[in-house]
Amino acid sequence: QVQLVESGGGLVQPGGSLRLSCAASGFSLDYYAIGWFRQAPGKGREGVACISSSERVTSYTDSGKGRFTISRDNAKNTVYLQMNNLKPEDTAVYYCAAEPETAERIIMCALGSGQYDYWGQGTQVTVSS
Repeated sequence: QVQLVESGGGLVQPGGSLRLSCAASGFSLDYYAIGWFRQAPGKGREGVACISSSERVTSYTDSGKGRFTISRDNAKNTVYLQMNNLKPEDTAVYYCAAEPETAERIIMCALGSGQYDYWGQGTQVTVSS
């Protein structure tokens, strides 16, 4: 049974930090690029960050650049999103997704053009004072 499960969301004050986790079961993340996406109420899905499968090359959209860090721990079959200096506009449901490895996905990941096969259920992040 293929599953991705996000955790680590919650309520945090502006300027605070959260670390989101994306744990895989039923398959190994070693051979997948991983993306983090978010969706705020009334908004469309927005790419946040991604990491390639082997070379671990990362990419960030402007919204999280300089504040967010994506990483992977293959031994734990888990990908993380460290979010620092959170802002109210970061409030959203955050999803992780996995894209099968290709020659391209070894050395780069994609948020706009990626073909992600598996998605988690999402974890809520609320940034409010």
